[in-house]
This record gives sequence, structure tokens and C-alpha cells, in this order.
Amino acid sequence: MKFGVVVFPGSSSDADCYHAIRNVVGAECDLLWHQATDVSDYDALILPGGFSYGNYLRAGAIARLSPIMGAVEEFARAGGLVLGICNGFQILLEAGLLPGAMLPNSGLSFRCEFVSVRVENNGTPFSSVYRSGQVLRLPIAHDDGNYYADPETLADIEANEQVLLRYATPDGGVTAAANPNGSLGNIAALVNKEGNVCGMMLHPERSAEAILGSEDGRGVFVSMLKYLEGRRTR
Repeated sequence: MKFGVVVFPGSSSDADCYHAIRNVVGAECDLLWHQATDVSDYDALILPGGFSYGNYLRAGAIARLSPIMGAVEEFARAGGLVLGICNGFQILLEAGLLPGAMLPNSGLSFRCEFVSVRVENNGTPFSSVYRSGQVLRLPIAHDDGNYYADPETLADIEANEQVLLRYATPDGGVTAAANPNGSLGNIAALVNKEGNVCGMMLHPERSAEAILGSEDGRGVFVSMLKYLEGRRTR
């Protein structure tokens, strides 16, 4: 199985993702410069966190126009696995590969801390090794992580069980106090209707080893690898 981590000007978590996949999970991985236009050699693509193009205009708005994004969109629409982490989530929203939009954090301040999130759906390629209802400890680091969707879109997301993770208390309570950025429905991660594209404001690559303070993020990459291995044997 071969992963590709896209590197935009301003990406800051690309090396962390590469390390988590190659050295922690043990899968093959390449860094892909944003000017690449061919992703046919890859089984999964990751858009990492950071500040692509300085987040000018809006977070992810310019990166969405990078040469590689045409290939990423085709890859996703053909059923390829795509994970957007933090800024990568914002790029997927701007590209229309996930529904909704990101607003500035409700407190209008940068949030960099560990948070608790509850697993809402463990039936996706990004969450299969977790238990439904399991509480994970994962880090965030963002200015614009306040997820928004219009009422009709939000109702559709909930009805289709597209919410992957919700901000919660350490004992699993979904409360306003546990929400670090004001996201509607405490949404921290979601998938598209087909289940092959995932966006999350959490940083699983920064919580994949005990030395980092949590290993809970490793399961995201392990789930992806297991899904790909299972798909290849079918």
C-alpha cells in the first residue's frame, strides 16, 4: 500500500504525516509537491495541516487551485481514500469534496491543545479500529476550525451518519463546554456520503506515539491501511 502526502507552500505537518505512515504504521509513503498532476501510483492521499499559501483570502482557498488538486478530485471521485487534516480539511471543503465551510473559531483565538473527541461512526475506512462511543485524546492547532453548514446540509450529514468524531468531555459527554471552536454539532471530523473522503481538525499524526502524549491518532492510519489491504484482497 502506498500513501502520498501532498506538500503545499506553507504546509507544516507533512513531515509528521510521512513519519507516522512510514515509521509508525509501516506503510510506503511519498511526499508529493503541489505542482504534481499524476497521483495514479497511490492508494491513499493525505492533505496535511499547516498554512497553505499563508491562508490568504480564506484558509484553503488558494490551495484548492493548486495543480495537484485536479488529480486529487479525480482520485476521490473514483473512490480513492483521501484524508484532510486541519488545513487539509479546509482545502477539501473549499474544493467541494466535503460539505460545509470553516469559520473563525468562536473565541477568535488560535487554539493549540489536546481535546477529547467521541467516535460517532466506526464503520468508515478511517475509524474501523476504534469502538463506537470510544473517547480519544487528540491535539488541535487552528484559527479557523468552526465547522458550519446550513440547516438542510447539517440534517443530511447527521441522517447519513457522516459525522466521524465529535468534541466531547473525557467521559464522552457532548457539551458546549467541550467544544473548542464553536463547530455546529460539536463536529470535529466527517466523511463524504461515499465514505472515502475524510476531513478532521484533529492532528492524528501528532498523537501516533506515546512519546507525543497520546497514541490515539495512530488508529486513523491503521484503519486506512487495513481498509486498503482488505480492498486489495477482494
